[in-house]
Amino acid sequence: MITIYGNADSVNVQKVLWCCEEAEIAYRRIDAGRHFGVVDTAEFRRLNPNGLVPTIEDAGYVVWESNAIVRYLAAKYSSGQLWPHEARQRADADRWMDWANSTLWPSLLPLFRAYMRTPHDQRDYGRIEQHVIQAQSTMSILDGHLAGQPYVGGSVFSMGDIAVGCAAWRWFALPIARAPLANLERWFQRLAERPAFRKIVMVPLIT
Repeated sequence: MITIYGNADSVNVQKVLWCCEEAEIAYRRIDAGRHFGVVDTAEFRRLNPNGLVPTIEDAGYVVWESNAIVRYLAAKYSSGQLWPHEARQRADADRWMDWANSTLWPSLLPLFRAYMRTPHDQRDYGRIEQHVIQAQSTMSILDGHLAGQPYVGGSVFSMGDIAVGCAAWRWFALPIARAPLANLERWFQRLAERPAFRKIVMVPLIT
């Protein structure tokens, strides 16, 4: 059984939890981060000197950074499924995982903070509209990629969908006006049909 440190509503922790559910990995989760604390303790800093979640322990082996954790778990526990055997398929999944961190989530984070971390009377709706336009443009990149293929890495569900899907849920869950993106919406519906996605990711956003 692996131990996962992190709060269940964190976008990055959800990647790890969803991966475990898909790969049927036994795990226990310890609340850590934000108001739960833990991350500043000496014990936790020995596991992760950055003091961030998610962090996991697997039979004494420690991994941190959400995408690294998902890759590790997929390779060890779901080789040939979440972790594609074929090098090009794996690279396709890999690059979209990194794109989710470097491009997608940074475009969504200002919207998330505006609606989930900022009181109504302090919101700058002019800036919010600009952030919506930017995020829509980013999601259009993903929509174009999904034209003609059902998943981000190609024909089958993989670790790439896990990293991108956790961020994409925020796009669909936030109370914003979205222009239609048919390929993106079909892909998201495929994710929504997966019990693990509904259990771990499709939960109410918490302020």
